Amino acid sequence: MPSADAHSDKIQDHYSSEELGTKILHALTSAGKDPDRLNFEDLVPIDEFHIRGRKATIELARDLGLDNGMQVLDVGCGLGGAARYLANTFGCRVTGVDLSADYCRAAVDLTQRLGLDSLVCFQQGNAINLPFPDASFDIVWTQHTAMNIRDKVRFYQEMWRVLKPGGRLALYDILAGTGGEIHFPVPWAPEPSISFLLTAEQLLERLTETGFEVLAWRDVTESGRSWFSHLREKIRQEGLPSFGLQLLLGDDFRTMAQNQMLNLEEERIALIEAVVRRPEI
Repeated sequence: MPSADAHSDKIQDHYSSEELGTKILHALTSAGKDPDRLNFEDLVPIDEFHIRGRKATIELARDLGLDNGMQVLDVGCGLGGAARYLANTFGCRVTGVDLSADYCRAAVDLTQRLGLDSLVCFQQGNAINLPFPDASFDIVWTQHTAMNIRDKVRFYQEMWRVLKPGGRLALYDILAGTGGEIHFPVPWAPEPSISFLLTAEQLLERLTETGFEVLAWRDVTESGRSWFSHLREKIRQEGLPSFGLQLLLGDDFRTMAQNQMLNLEEERIALIEAVVRRPEI
């Protein structure tokens, strides 16, 4: 069986993109945007690499009571879109951590261009060995990251560890559905060796075994289907935009997007939003 490091290497290879920041800036320019005068709306098409995009982030944040005194950790932060949204909207200080050095570098640049680098920072790191002291954060946030994590026990234990007592974990993840094995490639994996999906029941069991108390639990699979259906129709009518997720997914974008939609339609995957709490004691 491959080692943990071997899995990490394969995951990094999947997400690696040489000169990602330069590609994004060139695509912005081609779309008629000025990279030196960016606003949040300019980055929406690529900023949040998860199903339902910014809408899902806004929805999850509503449950958290965020304010400017809070320290937030975004695990699997990608390009940093959610981290920037949380900082800009609520004034909290957000640290993003991601396995991909390419994504972290691009996240730093985009954050500086939006003038949020005093509130948001990023560093490369592994979600099952978080480079932070115990009880460092009020909120841990993660969206569409667990699918690449084989050691789920360690994953949730690490988030528990860095949370302060009474702190909350907000998660939005893709889970295994009831329709059978998924179609590959998908955005998080070209083939099965780096895809590790739990069922909703298994996720709930892992969280409660870790010690978390469930505060909110929502199945948003149908919303994901609707979002993809709308996206598919828009692409059919207008074609691929010059500035979109194909910048991150490359030549396999169409196949990955089609498989993602098919997996949702055939109930091979499900979507869960949840907020859980580390008890005070």
